[in-house]
Amino acid sequence: MIDLYYWTTPNGHKITMFLEEAGLDYRLLPINIAKGEQFAAGFLKIAPNNRIPAIVDHAPADGGAPLALFESGAILLYLADKIGRFIPADLRGRNEAIQWLFWQMGGLGPMAGQNHHFTQYAPEPVPYAINRYVKETARLYAVLNKHLAGRDFIAGDYSIADMACYPWIVPYERQSQKLEDFPEIKRWFESIWDRPATKKAYALVKQVNPAPVVDDAARKLLFGQDAKTVR
Repeated sequence: MIDLYYWTTPNGHKITMFLEEAGLDYRLLPINIAKGEQFAAGFLKIAPNNRIPAIVDHAPADGGAPLALFESGAILLYLADKIGRFIPADLRGRNEAIQWLFWQMGGLGPMAGQNHHFTQYAPEPVPYAINRYVKETARLYAVLNKHLAGRDFIAGDYSIADMACYPWIVPYERQSQKLEDFPEIKRWFESIWDRPATKKAYALVKQVNPAPVVDDAARKLLFGQDAKTVR
């Protein structure tokens, strides 16, 4: 059994996509980040960066005590290694998947996240920031689009690289992007949405967070953190 500490964000969706694809038994433990539940002492023992997702694997391969992990990329890599699926077994394929996983973690996710912030959540428009992050998001889409030419998936067969990137493409309209401008991404995107496990993972949104609200209190929690909020 795996405990998944989850909220309905792109990083949260990565892990539900994996768990549904793998058919692993898991318990969903919602952490409402708009209400500050990420600062609970019990959660911070598992995820000291006060971010979701995090997991606790109650049956790690070494047979030892339950193993806690935070950071979505690390979790995906751990789970893929645990079951020996969704990551190529050969040296070159494995490292191709890992490098695109890191590309998402270091590029697509952070840049799209800043895009979301300045276009959706900033208290007043900052034209320079909006232009900067919308353009950089487009550049990253173009990188992925070019890579996908002639490929069904990012690293051979469907893998954690695809699971990492897909949720950050889902809100493309909020990122001021059009999938029609990136035909290879559009084809790839639609093929992943057609997977039953993807639909099951995203169906959890209605169960866990059917009416998301980002009010002033939530904005302060989500965007007003500094060193003093580390507990």
